[in-house]
Amino acid sequence: MNFFKLSLTLVVFTLPLFALHSYSDAIKEKRLYPMGEKIYQKRCSNLDTSQFNSFEALHSALSEKKLCGELKNHKYLDALSFYIWDIKEGHKKREKYPKLTVTKDEKCPVCGMFLYKYPRWIATIVYENKKLSFDGIKDLMKWYFEHKEGIKEILVQDYYTKETLNAKDAYFVLGSDVYGPMGNELISFRDLESAKRFRLDHKGDEILKFDEITQQRVYKLDE
Repeated sequence: MNFFKLSLTLVVFTLPLFALHSYSDAIKEKRLYPMGEKIYQKRCSNLDTSQFNSFEALHSALSEKKLCGELKNHKYLDALSFYIWDIKEGHKKREKYPKLTVTKDEKCPVCGMFLYKYPRWIATIVYENKKLSFDGIKDLMKWYFEHKEGIKEILVQDYYTKETLNAKDAYFVLGSDVYGPMGNELISFRDLESAKRFRLDHKGDEILKFDEITQQRVYKLDE
Protein backbone atom coordinates (compact mmCIF):
# COMPACT_ATOMS: atom_id res chain seq x y z
CA MET A 1 0.00 0.00 0.00
CA ASN A 2 1.50 3.35 -0.99
CA PHE A 3 1.76 6.32 1.35
CA PHE A 4 -1.30 8.13 -0.07
CA LYS A 5 -3.60 5.14 0.31
CA LEU A 6 -2.30 4.46 3.81
CA SER A 7 -2.86 8.08 4.83
CA LEU A 8 -6.41 8.09 3.44
CA THR A 9 -7.21 4.86 5.24
CA LEU A 10 -5.94 6.24 8.54
CA VAL A 11 -7.98 9.43 8.11
CA VAL A 12 -11.21 7.54 7.41
CA PHE A 13 -10.78 5.10 10.29
CA THR A 14 -9.87 7.81 12.80
CA LEU A 15 -12.69 10.18 11.91
CA PRO A 16 -15.38 10.68 14.59
CA LEU A 17 -18.75 9.21 13.77
CA PHE A 18 -20.39 12.49 12.80
CA ALA A 19 -17.59 13.11 10.30
CA LEU A 20 -18.06 9.66 8.82
CA HIS A 21 -21.69 10.56 8.15
CA SER A 22 -20.57 13.70 6.29
CA TYR A 23 -18.12 11.52 4.36
CA SER A 24 -21.02 9.19 3.50
CA ASP A 25 -23.06 12.14 2.22
CA ALA A 26 -20.21 13.09 -0.11
CA ILE A 27 -20.00 9.52 -1.40
CA LYS A 28 -23.74 9.54 -2.02
CA GLU A 29 -23.50 12.70 -4.11
CA LYS A 30 -20.47 11.56 -6.10
CA ARG A 31 -21.33 7.89 -6.61
CA LEU A 32 -24.89 6.93 -5.70
CA TYR A 33 -26.67 9.74 -7.53
CA PRO A 34 -24.93 9.15 -10.90
CA MET A 35 -25.41 5.40 -10.50
CA GLY A 36 -29.08 5.89 -9.61
CA GLU A 37 -29.61 8.19 -12.59
CA LYS A 38 -28.24 5.59 -15.00
CA ILE A 39 -30.50 2.88 -13.57
CA TYR A 40 -33.51 5.22 -13.63
CA GLN A 41 -33.01 6.25 -17.26
CA LYS A 42 -32.45 2.69 -18.38
CA ARG A 43 -35.17 0.91 -16.43
CA CYS A 44 -37.86 3.16 -15.04
CA SER A 45 -38.00 6.62 -16.64
CA ASN A 46 -41.80 6.25 -16.93
CA LEU A 47 -42.32 5.37 -13.27
CA ASP A 48 -44.87 7.57 -11.46
CA THR A 49 -42.75 8.65 -8.48
CA SER A 50 -45.35 11.08 -7.09
CA GLN A 51 -47.25 8.15 -5.55
CA PHE A 52 -44.67 7.73 -2.77
CA ASN A 53 -45.02 9.90 0.34
CA SER A 54 -41.83 8.74 2.06
CA PHE A 55 -38.36 7.50 1.19
CA GLU A 56 -39.14 4.25 3.00
CA ALA A 57 -42.27 3.63 0.88
CA LEU A 58 -40.31 4.23 -2.32
CA HIS A 59 -37.40 2.01 -1.24
CA SER A 60 -39.73 -0.82 -0.21
CA ALA A 61 -41.77 -0.66 -3.43
CA LEU A 62 -38.66 -0.78 -5.62
CA SER A 63 -37.40 -3.76 -3.65
CA GLU A 64 -40.57 -5.80 -3.14
CA LYS A 65 -42.65 -4.93 -6.20
CA LYS A 66 -39.62 -4.72 -8.53
CA LEU A 67 -41.02 -1.62 -10.22
CA CYS A 68 -37.76 -1.19 -12.12
CA GLY A 69 -36.96 -4.84 -12.50
CA GLU A 70 -34.64 -7.05 -10.50
CA LEU A 71 -31.76 -5.06 -9.01
CA LYS A 72 -28.55 -7.02 -8.45
CA ASN A 73 -27.80 -5.85 -4.93
CA HIS A 74 -28.65 -3.32 -2.22
CA LYS A 75 -26.13 -0.82 -3.60
CA TYR A 76 -28.15 -0.47 -6.82
CA LEU A 77 -31.41 -0.34 -4.88
CA ASP A 78 -30.13 2.41 -2.59
CA ALA A 79 -28.64 4.39 -5.49
CA LEU A 80 -31.92 4.32 -7.42
CA SER A 81 -33.98 5.18 -4.34
CA PHE A 82 -31.81 8.14 -3.34
CA TYR A 83 -31.72 9.49 -6.90
CA ILE A 84 -35.51 9.37 -7.29
CA TRP A 85 -36.23 10.76 -3.82
CA ASP A 86 -33.56 13.45 -3.60
CA ILE A 87 -33.14 14.50 -7.23
CA LYS A 88 -35.89 13.42 -9.58
CA GLU A 89 -39.13 14.05 -7.72
CA GLY A 90 -39.37 13.06 -4.11
CA HIS A 91 -39.51 15.29 -1.10
CA LYS A 92 -38.33 18.51 -2.73
CA LYS A 93 -41.73 19.07 -4.35
CA ARG A 94 -43.52 18.39 -1.08
CA GLU A 95 -41.40 20.39 1.30
CA LYS A 96 -43.45 22.73 3.43
CA TYR A 97 -40.47 24.34 5.14
CA PRO A 98 -37.23 25.70 3.65
CA LYS A 99 -33.88 24.01 4.21
CA LEU A 100 -32.37 24.80 7.60
CA THR A 101 -29.26 26.93 7.22
CA VAL A 102 -26.91 28.88 9.51
CA THR A 103 -24.18 31.45 9.11
CA LYS A 104 -20.53 30.85 9.98
CA ASP A 105 -20.93 33.02 13.07
CA GLU A 106 -23.87 31.20 14.64
CA LYS A 107 -23.26 29.11 17.74
CA CYS A 108 -25.42 26.66 19.64
CA PRO A 109 -26.93 28.56 22.61
CA VAL A 110 -26.53 25.47 24.80
CA CYS A 111 -22.97 24.26 24.16
CA GLY A 112 -21.45 27.17 22.21
CA MET A 113 -20.36 25.03 19.26
CA PHE A 114 -20.13 26.64 15.80
CA LEU A 115 -23.05 25.29 13.78
CA TYR A 116 -21.91 25.61 10.16
CA LYS A 117 -19.62 22.60 10.58
CA TYR A 118 -22.53 20.24 11.17
CA PRO A 119 -25.34 21.12 8.69
CA ARG A 120 -27.02 17.70 8.81
CA TRP A 121 -27.65 18.07 12.58
CA ILE A 122 -29.09 21.60 12.60
CA ALA A 123 -32.39 22.01 14.46
CA THR A 124 -34.18 25.32 14.95
CA ILE A 125 -36.59 27.02 17.33
CA VAL A 126 -38.52 30.13 16.33
CA TYR A 127 -38.74 31.97 19.64
CA GLU A 128 -40.75 35.17 19.91
CA ASN A 129 -39.28 37.24 17.05
CA LYS A 130 -35.96 35.44 16.59
CA LYS A 131 -34.55 32.16 15.34
CA LEU A 132 -32.32 29.98 17.48
CA SER A 133 -30.39 27.10 15.94
CA PHE A 134 -28.78 24.13 17.70
CA ASP A 135 -26.17 21.51 16.85
CA GLY A 136 -28.63 18.71 17.44
CA ILE A 137 -32.07 17.91 18.74
CA LYS A 138 -30.69 16.94 22.15
CA ASP A 139 -29.41 20.46 22.83
CA LEU A 140 -32.58 21.91 21.33
CA MET A 141 -34.68 19.89 23.77
CA LYS A 142 -32.54 20.99 26.72
CA TRP A 143 -33.25 24.61 25.77
CA TYR A 144 -36.91 23.86 25.05
CA PHE A 145 -37.67 22.53 28.52
CA GLU A 146 -36.39 25.78 30.06
CA HIS A 147 -38.10 28.20 27.62
CA LYS A 148 -41.45 26.78 26.58
CA GLU A 149 -43.24 30.11 26.76
CA GLY A 150 -42.87 32.17 23.60
CA ILE A 151 -41.91 29.31 21.27
CA LYS A 152 -43.70 29.63 17.95
CA GLU A 153 -42.22 26.75 15.95
CA ILE A 154 -39.71 23.91 16.26
CA LEU A 155 -38.04 22.58 13.11
CA VAL A 156 -35.85 19.48 12.68
CA GLN A 157 -34.49 17.46 9.74
CA ASP A 158 -35.39 14.02 8.46
CA TYR A 159 -32.27 11.90 8.95
CA TYR A 160 -32.46 10.20 5.56
CA THR A 161 -33.69 12.97 3.27
CA LYS A 162 -32.65 16.18 5.12
CA GLU A 163 -36.21 17.44 4.64
CA THR A 164 -37.21 20.12 7.14
CA LEU A 165 -39.97 18.91 9.46
CA ASN A 166 -42.22 20.39 12.11
CA ALA A 167 -40.96 18.64 15.24
CA LYS A 168 -44.53 18.12 16.47
CA ASP A 169 -45.20 15.90 13.42
CA ALA A 170 -41.91 13.97 13.47
CA TYR A 171 -40.85 10.64 14.99
CA PHE A 172 -37.67 10.40 17.08
CA VAL A 173 -35.39 7.43 17.66
CA LEU A 174 -33.45 7.51 20.93
CA GLY A 175 -30.48 5.44 22.07
CA SER A 176 -29.12 4.40 18.67
CA ASP A 177 -25.50 3.82 17.65
CA VAL A 178 -25.52 6.98 15.47
CA TYR A 179 -23.85 9.94 17.16
CA GLY A 180 -24.06 13.66 16.49
CA PRO A 181 -21.57 16.43 17.33
CA MET A 182 -22.50 16.13 21.02
CA GLY A 183 -22.66 12.35 21.24
CA ASN A 184 -25.90 10.40 21.69
CA GLU A 185 -28.74 12.10 19.84
CA LEU A 186 -32.43 12.09 19.09
CA ILE A 187 -32.73 11.15 15.41
CA SER A 188 -35.78 12.54 13.59
CA PHE A 189 -37.93 11.14 10.76
CA ARG A 190 -41.01 12.29 8.89
CA ASP A 191 -42.79 8.91 9.12
CA LEU A 192 -42.97 5.94 11.45
CA GLU A 193 -41.81 3.45 8.80
CA SER A 194 -38.47 5.24 8.36
CA ALA A 195 -38.02 5.49 12.13
CA LYS A 196 -38.67 1.76 12.54
CA ARG A 197 -36.18 0.90 9.82
CA PHE A 198 -33.52 3.13 11.39
CA ARG A 199 -34.15 1.72 14.86
CA LEU A 200 -33.69 -1.80 13.55
CA ASP A 201 -30.53 -0.96 11.60
CA HIS A 202 -28.92 1.12 14.36
CA LYS A 203 -29.96 -0.60 17.60
CA GLY A 204 -32.25 2.19 18.79
CA ASP A 205 -33.94 1.91 22.18
CA GLU A 206 -37.31 3.50 21.41
CA ILE A 207 -39.36 5.65 19.05
CA LEU A 208 -41.17 8.66 20.48
CA LYS A 209 -43.33 11.51 19.25
CA PHE A 210 -42.32 15.00 20.30
CA ASP A 211 -44.79 15.30 23.19
CA GLU A 212 -43.59 11.96 24.58
CA ILE A 213 -40.01 13.15 25.03
CA THR A 214 -39.24 13.99 28.65
CA GLN A 215 -36.50 16.15 30.11
CA GLN A 216 -35.22 13.18 32.09
CA ARG A 217 -34.93 11.04 28.94
CA VAL A 218 -33.01 13.79 27.12
CA TYR A 219 -30.42 14.19 29.88
CA LYS A 220 -30.05 10.42 30.12
CA LEU A 221 -28.52 10.52 26.62
CA ASP A 222 -25.46 12.19 28.16
CA GLU A 223 -24.80 9.34 30.57
